[in-house]
Amino acid sequence: MKIVAVLPPSEQVQAQVAMLGALFAGHTLSLATTEEEMNAHLEDMDVLISTAFTPIKRAHLEQAKRLRFIQVAGVGVDHVDVQAAQDLGIAVACVTGANTVSVAEHVVMVALSLLRGLIPAHNLLTNGEWSLPLWISKAKDMQSKTFGIVGMGRIGREVASRLLPFQVTMFYYDEHPLPAADEDALGVTLVDWETLIAESDIVTLHIPLTDATRGMLNKEAFQRMKPGAFLINTARSELVDEAALVDALKSGHLGGAAIDVFSPEPPDPQNPLLTAPNVILSPHGAGVTLEAQQRIAQGVVQNLLRYVEGKPVADVVIPGSR
Repeated sequence: MKIVAVLPPSEQVQAQVAMLGALFAGHTLSLATTEEEMNAHLEDMDVLISTAFTPIKRAHLEQAKRLRFIQVAGVGVDHVDVQAAQDLGIAVACVTGANTVSVAEHVVMVALSLLRGLIPAHNLLTNGEWSLPLWISKAKDMQSKTFGIVGMGRIGREVASRLLPFQVTMFYYDEHPLPAADEDALGVTLVDWETLIAESDIVTLHIPLTDATRGMLNKEAFQRMKPGAFLINTARSELVDEAALVDALKSGHLGGAAIDVFSPEPPDPQNPLLTAPNVILSPHGAGVTLEAQQRIAQGVVQNLLRYVEGKPVADVVIPGSR
């Protein structure tokens, strides 16, 4: 069996691949660090280990006649043409939940930073200007604020559990409400979209991208938000109308935003969001901590061991039929 790992070049990745080679003795393990290197293996690969580092398109899958299984080294499969995989009978699995804690902690971190105006204060100080006047005029406590959590899946619930000690009011919006006991335990209240947008001091997004959710944070939604409210997006960039977000930031209607996801990635250097006021930007890394990467690596290895031993694999997205 030939296993091809399409992974970004780094010392940590090289170490992980060496570990895989020892575990899967008797099988051929090849590393590709670019799409071109992956293409060289398409015709004879049986298993593909994939990250968002390289898109997996229908053309790749159609050429990979022997490919039976794609193991995504991560929690999202947006970079894989899952419809093509389903059409071609190729199984796809991910590592569900590996970054849940990491994303939740990131949300709390940037929420506090936005409320305190930490980034502008830091920038003023490093430019030689004493930032206390700005701090006095901008800094706010987390306590007593209203947090609007859009999507109450694994990450949404983890965010809520971490916000409980801050004594905030927590609203959530989700098409699939939690059981009443879970709502009570997390201290969250189900509301409709209009209520969440209008009454939240901080809105954080934790929903998948679908036709229904694409652009749900648009000009009208921003206009309905509280003056001075904050937006946090660690989910998918297409959930937000980026031009409308920039306008809301520049006008001062929004107090700030923390954005971890872009389209395309990396963003165009001329993207106006990069120079918008009061933003905290990160390179799609909210869920990428050392610990999360270790959880992902462990999940990948465990699933591959199951697969080569003919056992059922975990976290299946597409069951496959080849």
